[in-house]
Amino acid sequence: MDTTYAIRAEGLRKRYGDKDALDGFDLAVRTGTVHGLLGPNGAGKTTAVRVLSTLRRLDGGRAEVAGVDVARHPGRVRALIGLTGQYAAVDEVLTGRQNLEMFGRLFHLGGRGARSRAAELLERFDLAEAADEGVEGYSGGMRRRLDLAASMILAPRVLFLDEPTTGLDPRGRGEVWEAVRALVEGGTTVLLTTQYLDEADQLASRITVIDRGRAIADDTPEALKDRVGGDRVEVVAADPADLPRVAGIVARVGDGEPRVDQAGRRVHAQVRDRVAALTEVARTLRDEGVAVEDIGLRRPTLDDVFLRLTGTGAEDPRTDEAAPDGGGPGGTGPDGGGPGGTGPGGTGPGALGRTPEGAAA
Repeated sequence: MDTTYAIRAEGLRKRYGDKDALDGFDLAVRTGTVHGLLGPNGAGKTTAVRVLSTLRRLDGGRAEVAGVDVARHPGRVRALIGLTGQYAAVDEVLTGRQNLEMFGRLFHLGGRGARSRAAELLERFDLAEAADEGVEGYSGGMRRRLDLAASMILAPRVLFLDEPTTGLDPRGRGEVWEAVRALVEGGTTVLLTTQYLDEADQLASRITVIDRGRAIADDTPEALKDRVGGDRVEVVAADPADLPRVAGIVARVGDGEPRVDQAGRRVHAQVRDRVAALTEVARTLRDEGVAVEDIGLRRPTLDDVFLRLTGTGAEDPRTDEAAPDGGGPGGTGPDGGGPGGTGPGGTGPGALGRTPEGAAA
């Protein structure tokens, strides 16, 4: 069996009413990597995750996760994956240890096995010191790490992370990032959906951009940035009245017409020789007595890539991606409940576990 790719999807289609949530979506995720899935709200990210994690039935196309066909063998897929959504699914009344032991029993590890696995995961996710404290007293980052630990109860080969750091402060996000990196070092494959583009830049070795249900780009973060262009000189004028003069100076060294941001008093242009261009602009501004607040070289960011490819910002809504039949994480629709849900696929908070092969997916 070819193990190069942990996830392969070809021509996926999923329709809700008159809307194509997935319209021929393709995806290939290499084993042992973090693969980012980016797109505007309503682009199809969450639907793709729900289909690949067996929470939604395909209307068309083919998908394999960990070498198993998602449509034909949903139960086998569930035994090989974990899923963590935007919000912590752990029980705040219980301690961290009690939560993990409960999940272990739900997944038929038995009392001794559940205790052993819980202790192992508490150490792995740096939660051992707080293991016997109530989750209600955990920080946001600690809760999310506990959520990740819960999703790893069955040591899944593939982990789906759907907006894992939503609502966390920078410290909490950093804690989750370190936990994700550790998972990948241990051999887990991660499919990450996020609207924090810096998060994808930090974690993902490859990124797929989805828009209107289709993959419109797939490459490494650096290669995607190169599509936007090379380095650029950027100047922030002290006085808005000087913007025309600044634009004229930048135009002399720029590769093309400079762009002017009136509100930000900012002028920038792509350049070929970064050092020479910056030196020339700084010298000319000084010689002509133009006051500036900032001047420097900037590399394209994933925000630039996102805007170029989709025409919107990462958090700009396009349509509501929520499906009318429910059944997502915590849902109860006929397509099967997700983690914490009560549909035929619902197997408990924080992870997808072993279910009968015939369960609906």
